[in-house]
Amino acid sequence: MSSHPVAETVASLMPRAKAELTELVAFKSVADFDQFPKSESEGAARWVADALTAEGFQDVALLDTPDGTQSVYGYLPGPEGARTVLLYAHYDVQPPLDESAWTTPPFELTERDGRWYGRGAADCKGGVIMHLLALRALKANGGIPVHVKVIAEGSEEMGTGGLERYAEAHPELLAADTIVIGDAGNFRVGLPTVTTTLRGMTLVRVRIDTLAGNLHSGQFGGAAPDALAALIRVLDSLRAEDGSTTVDGLAGDAAWDGLQYDAEQFRKDARVLDGVELIGSGTVADRIWARPAVTVLGIDCPPVVGATPSVQASARALVSLRVPPGMDAAEATKLLQAHLEAHTPWGARVSTEQIGQGQAFRADTTSPAYQAMADAMAVAYPGEEMQYAGQGGSIPLCNTLAALYPRAEILLIGLSEPEAQIHAVNESVSPEELERLSVAEALFLRNYAAS
Repeated sequence: MSSHPVAETVASLMPRAKAELTELVAFKSVADFDQFPKSESEGAARWVADALTAEGFQDVALLDTPDGTQSVYGYLPGPEGARTVLLYAHYDVQPPLDESAWTTPPFELTERDGRWYGRGAADCKGGVIMHLLALRALKANGGIPVHVKVIAEGSEEMGTGGLERYAEAHPELLAADTIVIGDAGNFRVGLPTVTTTLRGMTLVRVRIDTLAGNLHSGQFGGAAPDALAALIRVLDSLRAEDGSTTVDGLAGDAAWDGLQYDAEQFRKDARVLDGVELIGSGTVADRIWARPAVTVLGIDCPPVVGATPSVQASARALVSLRVPPGMDAAEATKLLQAHLEAHTPWGARVSTEQIGQGQAFRADTTSPAYQAMADAMAVAYPGEEMQYAGQGGSIPLCNTLAALYPRAEILLIGLSEPEAQIHAVNESVSPEELERLSVAEALFLRNYAAS
């Protein structure tokens, strides 16, 4: 780490950062209130609001968004005539999945082998702490040279769009010259990276019905149309022999011309089992950043334990389609629904329902903000040049902000590098990455103010 005064200040603040992240991770702030108490999310929101208030933010508010969750807003005025920078993170997290599979409890921040483990440690409660560290470091080294707005979302992982709709209804609230989204990550630990593209996403629920009720498979099987078998055939039609996504009418041959992702490194990052092939064609970067990708997220069907010898009368699945930049998510949704309906066999009844959607995003990397960030990264990561990478995930808010504020520059950084294993069991954050990125963000704000 650099001996820069800002870096020294951030280093001195790391014990406090760990204590605060421990408090924040302890909230089971999953924005699915059928599974987790709403009070857990509300508690996390209050924690963020209190932290902003303690830093001198004005107009701190818990915003009740249309999806029933809360986003936290605060404004910290800077020098007269200064630019405004919006800092984004989200405090909601993915469910922990199988808690018994975690080495340590998911909602207890635990240090192990040089990393801090806990749900949300990297995605994205660590992002909240990163913003706080950067601002504190600037306060201790001459002050904050820009107006700062902070927004911490409460339902990003659910994709229910509460903050997007709130922002559209209150367009002045998040207006800024530059927006730093703290919800991405370096390509690998120690390699400073700004994410310049995000895939969009659509979620479609498909249901197939064939019978008035389940039937005995011995008496009727062989002639009675099985809804589960029909669904399996439909879902299989979404992939070619090599595993590539095949949705009728949807292009799948785009190429990525930026930073490349070594196939062996990807296998390691994705923890692909020995002997199992990667799917798709083209480079790994083509597949995960530039092309559509379908995933079956869930199927409603009888579990193996307790199953009876029955022909199934109905079956459902939830299908996700990731949509690359340059492809309209609404059009992709229509193509996906048409494909599912067209490939349903045996005249079975099929219905599809879209339950979520977000557009893809592409940043303008020629902007002054990108140069300011590159210069900041060079100090925080000595000897490393800032890289531009894509990300296969979706942050629908990016497109909402880009549409609301077309002149704003948007940068995506964060703590979700591959070792973080976000959304999986044993999610963790590298404290070194938290420290370096906090330095980078602080110096970016200073560089940007002077540019």
